[in-house]
Amino acid sequence: MPAPVDPSPEFSGADPVLVTGAAGFIGFTLARRLLAAGRRVVGVDNLSPYYDVRLKEARLAVLAEQPGFTFHRLDIADRPGMADLFAREKPGLVAHLAAQAGVRHSLTHPETYVDANVVGFLNVLEGCRHNGVRHLVYASSSSVYGANTAMPFSVRQNVDHPLSLYAATKKANELMAHCYAHLYRMPVTGLRFFTAYGPWGRPDMAMFLFTRAILEGRPIEVFNHGHMLRDFTYVDDLVEGVARVLDRVPAPDPAWSGDAPNPATSTAPYRLYNIGNTRPVALMDMIGVLEKALGREAQKIFRELQPGDVPETYADVAELEAAIDFHPTTPIEIGIPRFVEWYRSFYGG
Repeated sequence: MPAPVDPSPEFSGADPVLVTGAAGFIGFTLARRLLAAGRRVVGVDNLSPYYDVRLKEARLAVLAEQPGFTFHRLDIADRPGMADLFAREKPGLVAHLAAQAGVRHSLTHPETYVDANVVGFLNVLEGCRHNGVRHLVYASSSSVYGANTAMPFSVRQNVDHPLSLYAATKKANELMAHCYAHLYRMPVTGLRFFTAYGPWGRPDMAMFLFTRAILEGRPIEVFNHGHMLRDFTYVDDLVEGVARVLDRVPAPDPAWSGDAPNPATSTAPYRLYNIGNTRPVALMDMIGVLEKALGREAQKIFRELQPGDVPETYADVAELEAAIDFHPTTPIEIGIPRFVEWYRSFYGG
């Protein structure tokens, strides 16, 4: 039986939702979704140069056109700055999506992952703790499953064998969140995202990289000789799940037992969910759909599996569906053409 959650409370529309990483791919899409629903959004981002800042500025320009949006340029690792922000804005809900992303980047820049994903997350937890935040929802990642091979990945599985520092920091977030939920009875929900893609996506991700290379007539690098499966999740589906979870405050699980602990629940107000499309797609099939949408064939260079990568991801979303009556459904045959349409309108080609 799924663990219970409290019924959705009627949150005051006057209470802002704090969205960290608001200039990022998922943070921007969530902020736009919340604003369209009439909610006030306080966005936070440091506009890191990890990828093209002009894309982040363009996302913020879209958000700035909507009433109810306030933006603070701030690094979440700035402890005094974050404490001041929470004290001034008094958010009722927090969607923490800011992070240093990317498995491969973590191999060469490990310190940035500790700063953003560990120190920054601690500052968010402290802000929530000291300012009466009713629910913190934060982004974890399918990367935490690491060396696991039992499919589909379930939140009930042990995830103690990460394969990259990025994954380790996300697992650390889950542990830190549970500590705060246990010690301070602070409601916290973690969401393990599976391979998000779609309009306004991140330039360091495969679909974006492939699209740019194909349009520019350059070859694409296909890792593990194409023998990869990914649970590609369309971004609008993903943020719909996040928005619904925000209003579902977790309650302690009365069935939880320390003799047979369920990693996804607790005697504290704490939950973990997967958000994925539940239909893993072969990398070569994804490339085929992308080629069709672009009207061009890709030149392919086949490579070995890179350190830190996993060959397959596949989400079990049973707990999420039971909690919010929703799971992602957009197939790549619909999502990829939408991404290509956006890419061409934004970049040309």
